[in-house]
Amino acid sequence: MLQETSTQQTDAFSTARDEFVAQWGAISSSWGINRTMAQIHALLLVSNQPMCTDQIMDQLEISRGNAHSNLKELVNWGIVKSVYQKGDRKEYFEAEKDVWRMFCTITRERKRREIDPALDVLRKCAEKTEGMDCPECKVFHDQMKQLTEFVEMISSLMDKLSGADQNKAIPLALKLLT
Repeated sequence: MLQETSTQQTDAFSTARDEFVAQWGAISSSWGINRTMAQIHALLLVSNQPMCTDQIMDQLEISRGNAHSNLKELVNWGIVKSVYQKGDRKEYFEAEKDVWRMFCTITRERKRREIDPALDVLRKCAEKTEGMDCPECKVFHDQMKQLTEFVEMISSLMDKLSGADQNKAIPLALKLLT
């Protein structure tokens, strides 16, 4: 009877873990992250031990190249790190487990990859059309200025939030939401 309960728990755990990994991958596209990269991150996030590439490939049924390139990208993002286990030549990987640090790292990286380049384009467009007299030019310039100011505000907010201590940021965020 005890064996059956243990097997049931193992099956229920595996089902829940697989469901989380699949869902994390499914919602990733709305964050601008590819599905496999998110699934690898999810698997490492819920794993209690570092995993090697072979284990990740087996769990997710993906190719070595796919696993390798996505692991490399996750390491570049700073939300997964490479670890070595004594006596083993394989490279292992583990995800950042602290949710706040993970959020801050992702926020900084997304800002660097998405917000900063967009802000550069907005600023350049505003500069190029400054002082132009045609009505269409003025409307365009004004719109670029407004967008620049808004994105600068968001960028500043992202900087402050990702650099803040969790104990200070969460109460402030909750205050803003109510």
